Amino acid sequence: MYNTILSSRKSLYYYLVGNEFERLQDIFAQNLKEKREKIGYTQAQLAEKVGVSTHHIAMIEIARNNPTMELVERIAGVLDIGVYELFIAPLSPQKELEKLYETVAKNIEEVVSKAIEKVLSEKCNR
Repeated sequence: MYNTILSSRKSLYYYLVGNEFERLQDIFAQNLKEKREKIGYTQAQLAEKVGVSTHHIAMIEIARNNPTMELVERIAGVLDIGVYELFIAPLSPQKELEKLYETVAKNIEEVVSKAIEKVLSEKCNR
């Protein structure tokens, strides 16, 4: 499922994730940290590779600083990912299970409803 930027409030952008709003800056910060750690880079190593200070990377990762789009592109290049991957809000396994439950429950409800209609229709036509 794709998450989209829903609205702007006080120059902050929000994603609608499930039924909750999350700041785009927080999503970016979380994704940056996770992807950096996944490939085994420290903040200092990433900072050196993209040409900024370690402090700047640290501030981005705690959502205190905003990177320029140029820096976002350099970071994505160093991490060997698409730029968009830094902006996608990951859904938690719990939310995925809730969505699956809702889908299954809805499907069961439809099947049962159709079965009841069929039985009632057959009894009425006798």
